[in-house]
Amino acid sequence: MPAPESHELLGLVRDLIRREIRPVAAEEEAAGTFPRELFSRLSATGLLALPYPERFGGGDQPYEVYLQVLEELGAARLTVGLGVSVHTLACHALAAFGTDAQRAWHLPQMLGGGLLGAYCLSEPQSGSDAAGLRTRARREGDEWVLSGTKAWITHGGIADFYTVLARTGGEGPRGVTAFLVPGGARGLTAEAPERKMGMGGSPTAQLHFDEVRVADARRIGEEGQGFAIAMAALDSGRLGIAACAVGVAQAALDEALVFTTGRRQFGRPVADFQGLRFMLADMATQIEAGRALYLAAARLRDAGEPFGQQAAMAKLFCTDVAMRVTTDAVQLLGGYGYTADFPVERYLREAKVLQIVEGTNQIQRAVIARHLVGPEHR
Repeated sequence: MPAPESHELLGLVRDLIRREIRPVAAEEEAAGTFPRELFSRLSATGLLALPYPERFGGGDQPYEVYLQVLEELGAARLTVGLGVSVHTLACHALAAFGTDAQRAWHLPQMLGGGLLGAYCLSEPQSGSDAAGLRTRARREGDEWVLSGTKAWITHGGIADFYTVLARTGGEGPRGVTAFLVPGGARGLTAEAPERKMGMGGSPTAQLHFDEVRVADARRIGEEGQGFAIAMAALDSGRLGIAACAVGVAQAALDEALVFTTGRRQFGRPVADFQGLRFMLADMATQIEAGRALYLAAARLRDAGEPFGQQAAMAKLFCTDVAMRVTTDAVQLLGGYGYTADFPVERYLREAKVLQIVEGTNQIQRAVIARHLVGPEHR
């Protein structure tokens, strides 16, 4: 932690987790309950605004601190950790590329006014190929009219605002523009949430834009700048996913340690058996390596240095670690690990999505390779 007050912040977060998140996490996930009131409280306490400037209602915290808060939240309940990461992602375009007037008008409410955001880039036919998006926006006077469908939207249907990428020009990345769309805009509707193998409490839904009118004052950046804005946001968002992944892995390791030191077989704790001890050692080592990787990338970001390659590495490594560690945790608990009476089966199901969201791990490898050897020749 870079400062004493950062330790105090983390202590407050852990206290909130102990009182309000962990006791109901398993029950609410099983019931598919989204903790909307909790997010309002997180907003009121500044936890939805940590990495943004204080003058706009942010917490002015370095990314190094914000990500460690995310790790704690992700360990307690991924619906909450990932939700905070997505909200932060949804605010990024306006905070980084908006005009002073736009930031002064919108950001205080977005950051600390109880609002919840969502990020709309993916579509049914353009996931990994984000530059192939088809949602269109046409200009009519001082307004833009948006038409199309967005897919896999976390907080879809319940968000108060959406950062939306739409095509305003020709094909490819240079024809995309970013917009800030109110959640209650006329013509904006959501499908029923997807039925997912994990994160039942976090709604993921398709959104339909049927001639949705947005004032030009809600356009973020210049026309045609939207794809660059989206990619800049994803560099930071990938670090959020990495931190959440380390949190899930740490939670799984903690549960495995409690079980293996308390469970006795053949007259002694199962943690005494070398094969299991080595599994625990490998799990802990991978978690520490992942944490060091995401923090190193965060420190580059905080210093104003390029960090895109390191963000992709952190997202790739940490989410793969989460998958391995949660799988091993289930194995260490044996039959108990396969039941819903213990949380490790939930951690395993949750870890899988982290290898997919905000760029699959195959895409992360492509990004890293592009940084190393340049673009592919076609």
